[in-house]
Amino acid sequence: MSSTPFASKDDMRALWRSMTPEEEERAAALLPVVSDILREEGHRAGVDLEAEALARGSFRTVLKSVTVDITARALQTPTEGTPMQQTSQSALGYTVSGTYLVPGGGVFVKKSELARLGLRRPQIGAIEPYGQFNPWNPGHNPFC
Repeated sequence: MSSTPFASKDDMRALWRSMTPEEEERAAALLPVVSDILREEGHRAGVDLEAEALARGSFRTVLKSVTVDITARALQTPTEGTPMQQTSQSALGYTVSGTYLVPGGGVFVKKSELARLGLRRPQIGAIEPYGQFNPWNPGHNPFC
């Protein structure tokens, strides 16, 4: 059973840009994959993205936008050659360095995109290195 993608090729054209026939073919394959990745992220966070999209039109629009952003980034990743974003070379020192566009390759979701969907919340935590400190119990003072 295949789920409906959160965005279409028409949405890609409207929100991103016109695509070549090869890009349209890749987009048709990527849109369901990206949508399922987002569904799984929502499942992990305890959020049903389809229910939220049906309940609120604004969420549906944001979900479509995030899907288009992730798919467009995957389409911009070169499929041939080295996917370098930035390179530098030297001559006599034999130095070559570069930054890969997508270090792991494939489709990835940024933390900011998860935050836009409400799937990532800031977390605050602390570790007490000296154990539990109770100022009302002077007999249990780890600082003495």
